[in-house]
Amino acid sequence: MRRTTRTIAALVLGLLVLAAVACGKEGSPPVKGPQPGKLPKYRVAKDFRLPGSSTWQNAKRRGHLVVGAKEDQPYMGEKDPATGRYSGFDIEIAKMVAASLGFDPKTIRFTTIASANRETALQNGQIDYYVGTYTINDNRKKLVGFAGPYYLAGQSLLVRTDEDDIHGPQDLDGKRVCSAAGSTTFQRIEADYPKADLVAYDTYSVCVDNLLTYQVDAVTTDDAILIGYAAKVPDELKIVGKPFSEEPYGIGVPRADNALRLAIDDALAANEKNGNWKKAYDATLGLSGVPAPKPPAIDRYPAS
Repeated sequence: MRRTTRTIAALVLGLLVLAAVACGKEGSPPVKGPQPGKLPKYRVAKDFRLPGSSTWQNAKRRGHLVVGAKEDQPYMGEKDPATGRYSGFDIEIAKMVAASLGFDPKTIRFTTIASANRETALQNGQIDYYVGTYTINDNRKKLVGFAGPYYLAGQSLLVRTDEDDIHGPQDLDGKRVCSAAGSTTFQRIEADYPKADLVAYDTYSVCVDNLLTYQVDAVTTDDAILIGYAAKVPDELKIVGKPFSEEPYGIGVPRADNALRLAIDDALAANEKNGNWKKAYDATLGLSGVPAPKPPAIDRYPAS
């Protein structure tokens, strides 16, 4: 049985009030659930130099890195509307990389970039690198460079706990399915499950708001993102079925800056080896109850 109109209205009001404070538009992550625990400390590399990277050189001159991120993905990339502080596994990945590149993580200036705008932000120099559930694929490699991958996700489905008809993508015919514009998950549903009624927004948080208020039947994106939303409101939302894709998350860099790409590969490898990667996972996405997987092999592909 559906929750009462009064309960729905109260939930939506709370979500939209938070959204208005955070960014002035609809869409916000649910706020209930466990909070991030103690985070690892990252040792800043002393006397680090990267003369072959114009991106690094520009950041060094300005005195800080500018990093693109997401702000509405629980335990991956979240922005506190009250303090403006970013948190989550992707944010920790960005911090450990910054330290390895010789920058104090406290000096990073994070900026929220929507999925559809990531390549443009890297191409025009708006950001130095991007860490935000960014799937590596060949089409994107034509536009930007990728370090990593640092995490392997898979596309899945988030539904309400009272949903009994959707158990996997094969059940999406005639269902309203929400995803983010410009995402690989949107493109996969569009291509492989054309009978689904696909809806797109700039952020997954708007999709989740619409799911909670019965405006859509499912939200689809990577399981790493959906795990966070389900963990926030486990009585309201659940993940169904098995992942039906592989989504290797990489750190986006300007395409021509191979020196920066390879330096970030080195940073990821070092932090996986010294235990920082797992500590960061356990203190963020691990709070969802899903144990840390083994990091995927880093792909040091040649410059093209």
